[in-house]
Amino acid sequence: MQLFNQTIDLLKKEILLEWRSKYAFNGVLLYVVSTVFICYISFNLTPGFSGSSGYRIIWNVLFWIIILFASVNAIAKSFIQESKARLLYYYSIASPQAIILSKTIYNILLMSLLSLLALVVYLLFFNNTIGDPLFYFLSVLLGSISFSTVFTMISAIASKAGNNGTLMAILSFPVIIPVILLLVRISKSAMDGIERSLNYGNIGVLCAINIIVIATSLILFPYLWRD
Repeated sequence: MQLFNQTIDLLKKEILLEWRSKYAFNGVLLYVVSTVFICYISFNLTPGFSGSSGYRIIWNVLFWIIILFASVNAIAKSFIQESKARLLYYYSIASPQAIILSKTIYNILLMSLLSLLALVVYLLFFNNTIGDPLFYFLSVLLGSISFSTVFTMISAIASKAGNNGTLMAILSFPVIIPVILLLVRISKSAMDGIERSLNYGNIGVLCAINIIVIATSLILFPYLWRD
């Protein structure tokens, strides 16, 4: 019960700070909109491309590339923006599990909102080629959760190594590659309108990866926190 209360209090703090500054949200939203607009202009310079056979594949892959880099930009600041004095204060009032859980939940909420806004902007600029919109919407939410859980833990590790961006990229690579491959498969099936039951296995694997990452975060973060 104490862990739950601490997590909720820290989550409220994260949301309140973001509401006041809107630093991460506005910055990443600007990145998403500008990137989509640039891609839209580039595609329009290629007449007839929207009707080609590879349009759907590129449409889908490009969307996930945008969301991936948006996640890195938003979540990498999770621990970087915290001063040493504030981290010391957290150490005295909350457990490390509550801190990592609150950061993870906050990043999930932030990325879910940004990903849905990105999808709306994407659909406004490009032709809607999604065969099963509801299932594609589910894949976007799963992607937001997956990116948030992975990058939150990696950001915590990198913050203890002097906020080394190279370290964050190296550590996240083995985990994020299978996640991206699964998300591309699931979302491509949604675009083609393929039977949903054929992707239940991929969704199960993706959920298992998220559970493992969260469990690993809860186990390892206390040791990082002590340092």
